[in-house]
Amino acid sequence: MIATEAKTHWQTVYQTKPSTAVSWYRPHLELSLTMIEHALPDRAAAIIDIGGGQSTLVDDLLERNYSDVSVLDISRAAIEGTRARLGGVADRARWHVADITHEDLPTQRYDLWHDRAVFHFLTTAAGRAAYFRQLGQALRPRGNVIIATFAPEGPAKCSGLNVVRYDAKSLLTVFGNRFELIGSTTHVHETPFGTQQPFNYCHFTMR
Repeated sequence: MIATEAKTHWQTVYQTKPSTAVSWYRPHLELSLTMIEHALPDRAAAIIDIGGGQSTLVDDLLERNYSDVSVLDISRAAIEGTRARLGGVADRARWHVADITHEDLPTQRYDLWHDRAVFHFLTTAAGRAAYFRQLGQALRPRGNVIIATFAPEGPAKCSGLNVVRYDAKSLLTVFGNRFELIGSTTHVHETPFGTQQPFNYCHFTMR
């Protein structure tokens, strides 16, 4: 999927569906929060949430007094919806409407890169290479990556789009020698429709 098609797809999703009526909705990303707090107890550290959409992760990070939180999503509707939900608190975060494979992020800006279910939509080698260029530029040395993808037994599609499914070993292979795997866990997400989706969560650091 080329960038303009991806932008149109996700803009349509967030313009036509309530945030609670998409398969990836959770009231709180408990596992992500636990992993972030374990990896990065310093509340002044810089965090970016890739594909944050209308997730409540930013709400919960701000509530926990993380003071340098950025959210990036390809859909302007998603970002605007999240900002409206936060109200005046939204000004405490930084916002990027962008395709992660094309946006130029600041060099060595972030201590932690969080991605719940963006990477698995990158089904081409070129898309993944662009993602890693951004990650390698934006993350500080020894920075943390917390990434969640569909596990091997998870669905082959999401929102009508093909995905690539990973376990910890295959994800480490794709990430390459520049990254060290700190830990991984599986998590079964229950959708608002009562179905179950197995996810693989991994914590990497960049060498």
